[in-house]
Amino acid sequence: MRITVVGSGDAFGSGGRFQTCIALGAHTLVDCGATSLVALRRQGFDPNAVETVLVSHLHADHFGGLPFLILDGQFRRRTTDLTVVGPPGTEERLAAAMEAAFPGSSGVRRRFALHVREHADRKPYDTGRVTVTPYEVRHASGAPAYALRVDDGAATVTYSGDTEWTDALIDASDGADVFLCEGYAPAPVKWHLDLGSLAAHRDRLTCRRLVLTHLSPTALDADLSGWETADDGMVLDVPS
Repeated sequence: MRITVVGSGDAFGSGGRFQTCIALGAHTLVDCGATSLVALRRQGFDPNAVETVLVSHLHADHFGGLPFLILDGQFRRRTTDLTVVGPPGTEERLAAAMEAAFPGSSGVRRRFALHVREHADRKPYDTGRVTVTPYEVRHASGAPAYALRVDDGAATVTYSGDTEWTDALIDASDGADVFLCEGYAPAPVKWHLDLGSLAAHRDRLTCRRLVLTHLSPTALDADLSGWETADDGMVLDVPS
């Protein structure tokens, strides 16, 4: 599995980073923040090659790029169907986001079908390319939020999404080749994972590699020695 951290930033582009977007090969995205179409193009990805977007939670820095991805496909004559797998309420929230950004865009006829599927806690879903298993975590977004464990038969990657510490992260990342984990701030911030809490539980995590992402300004200014951190364009090949 080739994992590309297309966007490693927080909601506000701290450090000049793009919002959350992780590419698994060329066909699957984990999250698609509002800046993701720009980031994908900058890193040489063809958005029309994306078949599936797996959404951790319904905040715009994690799913707000979907209206642009869909409309880009419409105007560039995409023919491959697009599937979005997200929390309960994703279909309604996506339609609302499209209407707010581009009125009339959610109901137009396209050359490709848009399929929306919903996560169910700890219930695997097979996309045909990968299997995703969602683990409910602790983050307020108007719908359940999930850590996502993705397996392609040869490798496993887990993404924490945004969350306070929860033991669900232990199960979600158990034995994973890579755990891309929020390291939002050095000290506790409600609904986000801080470095102190993560350090306190680090020995309980059995992932092979832990990489911090979604860093706020305070995290970027902190002493991150001893932590591996993601940056935009980081590529991880597993197994190497």
